[in-house]
Amino acid sequence: MKSQIKHFIDKKSLRMFALGFSAGLPILLVFSTLSVWLTKAEIERSTITLFSWVGFAYSFKFLWSPIVDHLQLPMSKYFGHRKTWLLLSQIMLILSILLASFSDPKISLMFMVISFILIAFSSATQDITIDAFRIESAPQSLQGPLSSMYIAGYRIAMLVAGAGSLWLASFFGTEIYDQNVWKKVYLIMSIFMLIGVFATIISDEPKLKKNLNSDNHIKFLISIFVAVIGFIFLYSIIDNPFEKKEVLFSFLFSAARLIICFIFSYLIISLLILVEFAPKDKISKSYMGPIFNFIKRYGKFAFLILLLISLYRIADIVMGVMANIFYLEKGYKISEIATYSKFFGVFATILGGFIGGYCSYKFGTMKSLFFGALIAASSNLLFAWLAISPISINFLITVITADNISSGFAGAAFVIYLSGLTSIKFTATQYALFSSIMLFIPKLIAGYAGGWVDFMGYPYFFSLTAFLGLPVLFLIIWIGKVAPVKN
Repeated sequence: MKSQIKHFIDKKSLRMFALGFSAGLPILLVFSTLSVWLTKAEIERSTITLFSWVGFAYSFKFLWSPIVDHLQLPMSKYFGHRKTWLLLSQIMLILSILLASFSDPKISLMFMVISFILIAFSSATQDITIDAFRIESAPQSLQGPLSSMYIAGYRIAMLVAGAGSLWLASFFGTEIYDQNVWKKVYLIMSIFMLIGVFATIISDEPKLKKNLNSDNHIKFLISIFVAVIGFIFLYSIIDNPFEKKEVLFSFLFSAARLIICFIFSYLIISLLILVEFAPKDKISKSYMGPIFNFIKRYGKFAFLILLLISLYRIADIVMGVMANIFYLEKGYKISEIATYSKFFGVFATILGGFIGGYCSYKFGTMKSLFFGALIAASSNLLFAWLAISPISINFLITVITADNISSGFAGAAFVIYLSGLTSIKFTATQYALFSSIMLFIPKLIAGYAGGWVDFMGYPYFFSLTAFLGLPVLFLIIWIGKVAPVKN
């Protein structure tokens, strides 16, 4: 027992906690905290929602992950490959947060947009590097403690950047908008980023030999950038003709729109290759290499594994998008939601993450993966029970505690599983691709959760989301028998 627990508090785990904090801090600065800032500045709601496009950086991070994997930066000979990329992304993050702090949406909205695009891009690059750094720093047997500590740091950072930044804004200012208030908030947040910089400096570079090069990647980067811009542009101009109440048709149209946009991006890349601008060999090796490597290792079962990845978090993601709305419509106060969901819930998630990491270390990845999926789906039934129960703080605490512990457990087990699937040859690229696949279907379906609630009501909606997790259980059992993790 002691020998197992010591892995959670050794130097590598504590450093991973700090890196998790560095990864979690920018997320809410880009999303929820920013939306409050813009709302206070009396920016139109439609304009505020456009800022959500900044989040495309996290969705498309796998596109530049090959560069992080294989491009050797000039300072790599002093700090090491992964540490140099970490320091670069962290410095870019600090500078971009500082830049954002001096922006004022009432004076120059475009300056603010550019600032937050830089934050999101730097943050996504840091995420790519940290994931690769974690996987390469320890064998699969020790990924449990590292993942648990990473999640703990990540969640605490979200608490600091979310509730903490709003508390600072309240402390520095009044209900009347004052840009100086938000300037101070984001300046303080940039200082917190030094925690990650310090952790990177004192960390040891993973002792793994990779095929690195210093080739000119400018054309590669430009090609990928143009393809991403093309995707965003086409997606923005194609309007969904179906009303939200037509949930099924609206969902199918959105899925088709995404496919069309991906095809359009592919055609852009193909055209750039045809005119001999985009480096064909580099693009092929960067994206097809990791895919072929994965297929080679798992053969005919590769599709099953990708299906599991795309569905594993479906139960809690689809349900989670409606949780806060449900609390409010049920009749709970905002202060109660903030206290028990944002503060207490964070620590419950951390606890679940530690339990999930320990169980993965003690009982194996697949068993923990199965149990995590089971309790994550089952906890949704508690929301169905809460929906038909009278308003009670004790009931609310019970449901939030169970939901966050199960989510933390499942999250830790899943991170460990993805780490085991990732080949050392393509660490950053494959993990970034897996994490993108993980969110695609759940996020797509979650966008129509409101329509489902309107159609069937909360009790049936929460019950349905629980049953969405059943196929995942059968997939885990099947894959555990025919396609165990191959490092």
